[in-house]
Amino acid sequence: MATDTDTAATRQDQGRVWLDGKLVTLCLGGTLVVVASLLVQVSFGTYSMSIPQAWGAVADPAVWTHPQVLLRFLLGEGLGDAVAGTLGLSTAEVDLPTATNIVWNIRLPRVFVAILVGMALAVSGAIFQAVTRNELASPFILGVSSGAGLAVLLTLVVFSSVSIAIPLGITTFVFDSTAMLPLTAALGGALAFAIVYAIAWKGGTSPVRLVLAGVIVSTVFQSLQTALFTFASDIGVVQQAIAWTTGSLTGVEWEQVRLALPGTFVAVVLSLALARQLNVLLLGESTARSLGMPVERMRFGLSAVAILAAAASIAVAGIVSFVGLIVPHVVRNIVGSDYRKLVVGCLFVGPALMCAADVGARLFFELAFNQPQQLHVGIVTGLIGGPYFLYLMRKQQTMGEL
Repeated sequence: MATDTDTAATRQDQGRVWLDGKLVTLCLGGTLVVVASLLVQVSFGTYSMSIPQAWGAVADPAVWTHPQVLLRFLLGEGLGDAVAGTLGLSTAEVDLPTATNIVWNIRLPRVFVAILVGMALAVSGAIFQAVTRNELASPFILGVSSGAGLAVLLTLVVFSSVSIAIPLGITTFVFDSTAMLPLTAALGGALAFAIVYAIAWKGGTSPVRLVLAGVIVSTVFQSLQTALFTFASDIGVVQQAIAWTTGSLTGVEWEQVRLALPGTFVAVVLSLALARQLNVLLLGESTARSLGMPVERMRFGLSAVAILAAAASIAVAGIVSFVGLIVPHVVRNIVGSDYRKLVVGCLFVGPALMCAADVGARLFFELAFNQPQQLHVGIVTGLIGGPYFLYLMRKQQTMGEL
């Protein structure tokens, strides 16, 4: 009996080996950055309020003690009330103070979208790096971002008036072009990656060919994105398209949170569940096959997860560069290449980078020049990612295959 107990304890300890001090410290640091960014974001804006008033609005009991309010934020007014009614909760309107309304309806959604986008892009980049065994791989470099961005721009510029009505019983659900953005982004990203893989395939693939094919596809798709601007006669549509191609969180609301949440959640859960398979892929194709893994099917399945994550991000924030490339590098340098650690670390470092970059994008002109303009967050991540990528190139003698 004692032997069985000792064996069970040993197995439990082996299962916890991946959770070490470095990973815990990394997760705590990422959480602190996100919380600090949240407090900064809610404290500044067009509507003037004191910092204690803004922070108090975040913890306002009028929100936290009324579940129907939170359900309306997360699910939308109609579905939120329906769920509240099903659970036997009150569906009565709650009169929120002005400061609470502004913080919860305008400022907090931006932080939540930044968190989801950071998670999605970091996980997507980490998966692509394992699938291709190439540390230079990311949704941006492999053409997935450009393909998804082109699909989104086509929806906004060419098919903005298209809507689909689905009758369900006595109710008809109408899906407009905005509601279909996650699906169109996923289809565009999948098509782009399929083209990259087809170009790179020559009796197999190699890290160099995949990167070169990704650069080719990205260049072509970015040219097509630029060409689409000529079809947009409305200056508002042009500005919206520019925001999509550079990555922006300006003006996001709870609707964008609801758009990004399902895809990000599914991709995160699957990436955590498939961490062991990602580790096996890093051993090489011959080793993975000798261990009984169907390599090609697993590679395409994992690629689908990465595309889903990238599409969830692009559908709400546009093409945010470098996050999917540098976050896995940062985490790998700290906790190692074990994907059980790497994926968890990405879930904290990705949001930390996005939230911090968005604080800089939103407040730079206001604090430096007292001007209300805002930078697009994709510009800030590019300014961060470019020098870091150069640092990696200078630091490492060889870059490419993992």
